[in-house]
Amino acid sequence: MGANDKADEILSAHFGIDARVIRFCQAAEENVSARFAAIDAVAEANQYKVLHAMQHNKLSDIHFAATTGYGYNDLGRDTLERIYADVFHTEAALVRPQMISGTHALTTALFGNLRYGDEMLSITGAPYDTLQGVIGMRETPGSLAEHGIVYKQAELRPDGTPDWDEIARLVSPKTKLVAIQRSKGYAWRHSFAVAEIGEMVQFVKNIRKDIIVMVDNCYGEFTEVLEPSDAGADMVVGSLIKNPGGGLAPVGGYIAGTEECVANASFRLAPPGMGREVGPTLGITPALTQGLFLAPTVVASALKGAVFASEVFGRLGFAVLPGVDEPRADIVQAIRLNTAENVIAFCRGIQSAAPVDSFVAPEPWDMPGYDSQVIMAAGAFVQGSSIELSADAPILPPYIVYLQGGLTWFHAKMGVLCALSALLEKNPGLL
Repeated sequence: MGANDKADEILSAHFGIDARVIRFCQAAEENVSARFAAIDAVAEANQYKVLHAMQHNKLSDIHFAATTGYGYNDLGRDTLERIYADVFHTEAALVRPQMISGTHALTTALFGNLRYGDEMLSITGAPYDTLQGVIGMRETPGSLAEHGIVYKQAELRPDGTPDWDEIARLVSPKTKLVAIQRSKGYAWRHSFAVAEIGEMVQFVKNIRKDIIVMVDNCYGEFTEVLEPSDAGADMVVGSLIKNPGGGLAPVGGYIAGTEECVANASFRLAPPGMGREVGPTLGITPALTQGLFLAPTVVASALKGAVFASEVFGRLGFAVLPGVDEPRADIVQAIRLNTAENVIAFCRGIQSAAPVDSFVAPEPWDMPGYDSQVIMAAGAFVQGSSIELSADAPILPPYIVYLQGGLTWFHAKMGVLCALSALLEKNPGLL
């Protein structure tokens, strides 16, 4: 019996995967093998980039020592931040466990760089749900709006491209910061490639060079060989429990950008006058650093899972975005499943493939920071880690589920098999 036959036997005997599902997915996998080679080529380039940054900054085991309390003279923290700055080709970086999520990192960047009377302009439509409360689009205590920050928004055109005329109209003398969201969030649109972000940055800078351009880089890191900072963004912001943490970071966020922008953000995270000089790492620097080292190959695994899911569910007649042959700027795969029942079944299938809490059946609930009920499948080693195999969806028409993550390609593949199996139970004529 060959290794492939043994794997199929395990899928059938131990996980109850229907033979029809196995055969269907085998054919889909063969169809995407060329795409996998292209993903590996990007991962190879990014691996060398990360390795060079670590060597250039003379990373040593002395940098893995823990600090507590104030965290003064934390050599590992300071070295890791220089490594991030090198990887993202920026003047400085703030990489801290005290930022608990991507939303928290974005909040730190915004509050650090905006003042009373300033205007913030989003040029990619509405930001992700949790950031809307931060801005004050929904009445929220402590929001930017409560601190006198004015928010404006340029909607994308129907084809998902920036509305250049509207952007130019909305920029005013008070516009201090322009925000770009790279990933689609809960929208049915393409995520923005670095080249597209570069066009947006250049357009804004041609209007006024002093406007800060901030990119929400969540889910996008290492999906291309360049980052938005390479295309001129003043700040790129993200979460360590997404792509750059490589599945090992237990918490944290990063802000990479100009010296001034990063320093301003640090004075929001820590007291003014102290900023980057304080902040204990509590012994997790090895995980943050090794996670960054592994991130290019982990992101490649997640991308393979997304491409595979696009092929599988696209072949079944579901609308998928991106399509299997389309360029990818993040690890997220959107699938329009048409009914709430299908969304719930899909998420339960993903959960059943998890190493943690595989026995749990996810239910839609009123999750803080969202306008509608949301269902989330995430049997992860790190709570909320979406570089690990996960899926989530607002329970709203047209019932789109968002799949992402997979620390290994084989686990991402397993998730798709289980999700298809769960859908097949609800829709016996699917195959």
